[in-house]
Amino acid sequence: MKLLTRNIDYAVRALLYIARSKKKVISVSELVEELNLPKPFLRSVLQTLHKRKVLKAYKGYGGGFSLALSPRKIYLGELIRIFKGNIRLNECIFKRKLCPNRNNCPLRRKIKEIENYVISKLKSTTISSLLD
Repeated sequence: MKLLTRNIDYAVRALLYIARSKKKVISVSELVEELNLPKPFLRSVLQTLHKRKVLKAYKGYGGGFSLALSPRKIYLGELIRIFKGNIRLNECIFKRKLCPNRNNCPLRRKIKEIENYVISKLKSTTISSLLD
């Protein structure tokens, strides 16, 4: 299980850079150069964030991206949901089928407790808190 994917990593790095910047609009070229990320992949990540109303996009000369939300309102849990869907640490899959012991498994109860804790931390972590 990989909780943080390359999409999420690039999204967080770009959002942190944009949030720190004094400029109103940050170009993709600047992000690529400063963060040392591949342009086509980063552009795709930024477009996804724009479609989900996390970023504003500006076209043409001097175009680029700016935050559509305050860094205090951009949550890591939401970014994970945007790129991966709902967060699950364990699906209890056994040989590509749901485990038959799923309803009374003591390990599943403990994993679910851990999962709920992790999810609550991810949902409460903001871009602003990562800036500090």
